Amino acid sequence: METRRLGQSGLSVPVLCLGTMTFGENSEKSMMHGVGSPKSLAFQIMERCLERGLNFFDTADVYGDDGMSERIIGEWFATAGHRDRVILATKFRFRMNEGPNGTGASRYRILRAVDESLRRLRTDRIDLYQIHMQDRDTPEEETLRALDDLVRAGKVLYIGCSNYTGVRLVDSLWLSRTLGLERFVSLQAQYSLCVRGIERELVPACADKGLGILPWSPLAGGFLSGKHTKEERAQGSRLAKWGPWWSKFDNPRCWSALEACQHVARERGATPGQVALAWTLKKPGVTSTIFGARTLEQLEDNLAAATLKLSDAELAALDAASGFEPDYPYDFIRQIAGRW
Repeated sequence: METRRLGQSGLSVPVLCLGTMTFGENSEKSMMHGVGSPKSLAFQIMERCLERGLNFFDTADVYGDDGMSERIIGEWFATAGHRDRVILATKFRFRMNEGPNGTGASRYRILRAVDESLRRLRTDRIDLYQIHMQDRDTPEEETLRALDDLVRAGKVLYIGCSNYTGVRLVDSLWLSRTLGLERFVSLQAQYSLCVRGIERELVPACADKGLGILPWSPLAGGFLSGKHTKEERAQGSRLAKWGPWWSKFDNPRCWSALEACQHVARERGATPGQVALAWTLKKPGVTSTIFGARTLEQLEDNLAAATLKLSDAELAALDAASGFEPDYPYDFIRQIAGRW
């Protein structure tokens, strides 16, 4: 599988990353497909990824009850012995313990969170440790100094952020530079044909500062897989259960994006999901796109996106179908740029 450098770091990662948020869920599908328990299915998915050249896995302490996703990965490391073959990313920030210090990005919270993740993952290091979302109640300098200490202690190799605003990201990078602290090498952000808001500020900021972008939910919660219609949501799907997410995508622009994916898919002998994933891999600044898989069939379908190379004309058609209003001040700047 093709690899790319993660931002300005020396670390190379495959262009696809396995997201493990669903590991450990009670899944009737795993039993229906004859693959045993959800844990054994997760083991098979990780093994298949390594066979196909995908060795970049992303998880978080809050995925699954009591860190179940991390626990499953840790058990797989212990039984299969593949720890050194995997580039392991996890995240911290959201609540894992009781009390006021059981959540957030304070030094107190980070030092406890990393040790708990290391125990669950059964490893001595985390390759990419990411703050899951900015913490407005904690000074960014405190968070960065704690993360810098973890790198110096060898518990963490690289640090990244997720779900940051543009101003918080640039401020964080400025602090790292001026104070001589470790800096973020990546930004994990929601990015798909349906959700393109990061193109306003975050994509230009990452390009200017040298961060690799790791899109999450590139299929818009499964919307861009083509399993849904305007009349009916696919039963048992994520969007069928999450009403607010469905209302987010049930609009003319997103249906237009899906129709464009379906058109390209028919022309190329691919699936709409593969087209949607391939689109993210052609966007500026994207290093690796994070996808999930509930079955081995979904995994194989998604993996095929790594070799689907969209043409400039196809990209232009997808961009046009999913275009969004830039809003102020971007629309204003574009309107008057040639007049002054």
